[in-house]
Amino acid sequence: MWSEVIVTMLTQDQLLQAIPAALGSVDLAGWGQKYSGKVRDIYTLGTERVLITTDRVSAFDRVLGLIPYKGQVLNQLSALWFEQTSDIVANHVIATPDPNVTVAREAEPLPVEVIVRGFITGVTKTSLWYLYSQGERHPYGIALPEGLHKNDPLPAPVITPTTKAVGGAHDERITRDEILSRGIVPASVWEQTERVALALFARGQEIASRAGLILVDTKYEFGLVDGRLTLIDEVHTPDSSRYWTADSYNRAAGSVAAPHREPSNYDKEYLREWFAAQGYRGDGDPPAMPAEFVARVAGRYIDAYERLTGRVFEPAEQPAPARIARNLEHYRVMASR
Repeated sequence: MWSEVIVTMLTQDQLLQAIPAALGSVDLAGWGQKYSGKVRDIYTLGTERVLITTDRVSAFDRVLGLIPYKGQVLNQLSALWFEQTSDIVANHVIATPDPNVTVAREAEPLPVEVIVRGFITGVTKTSLWYLYSQGERHPYGIALPEGLHKNDPLPAPVITPTTKAVGGAHDERITRDEILSRGIVPASVWEQTERVALALFARGQEIASRAGLILVDTKYEFGLVDGRLTLIDEVHTPDSSRYWTADSYNRAAGSVAAPHREPSNYDKEYLREWFAAQGYRGDGDPPAMPAEFVARVAGRYIDAYERLTGRVFEPAEQPAPARIARNLEHYRVMASR
């Protein structure tokens, strides 16, 4: 199922032609829209509330979805990952009626984001590498050995939890002990969450390795549906995970002239790095992205999809609200039988 031979069928010209396409919110006339956010709209179907996920936002929340086919890659890749990990944990997907759209059950999200890391890396002040480089050997309550270098693999994957940001506040760095002592998540639920997250990460690393990629770290979001732990939001996409190409990592690790140089990011960090190089940190209007750069970013998203799925990416038209409404009504009727 998982192919290591990758051929991105879309040409540079096709990607450039797709850039002006506007990725807008799906508007379903006559349906009750409850909430609109970064990657989801919540609609009311009679007495039932469901999520309709559409991706309109790139790295830095103010950068609208100008990367062609990005939303389709994220939706379709997540759908496949949900399918591939359903033996590990339940997920919130009801149906994928359109390549642009996933319909999902509304869950009660846990107030903690679960970040699993397989390597010691990062540049922010909450990253493992920054904290380690400042002399901290027990970040997030995790014991790390001496002698690690930036981008080294960790002895075993670790969980670095954060609280979910509220009202524009930054995520709060916390430890497992704080989660339990403060009652943020019940002990039994958190223990299950840890086991599931590590199992998901192991599956992700295995599949990425076959595809010539390295799953460096990832963010999982969990919720409860009828009291059952459920995987929600995106999973193992270039927006929710950090990927390196295995070739670039091996070259970086083996470089005598520039030891510990950075491997090539195959995720939205590639986009963030460009903005950082322009001096943009997320405040105010972002600089305009050259069309060639946008096409290059899109090509990486599509290539990551093809590597991880072994399928050739086939672009679909933007979602037609009437078609989605019909599909949703079909799933609502079928679910009521």
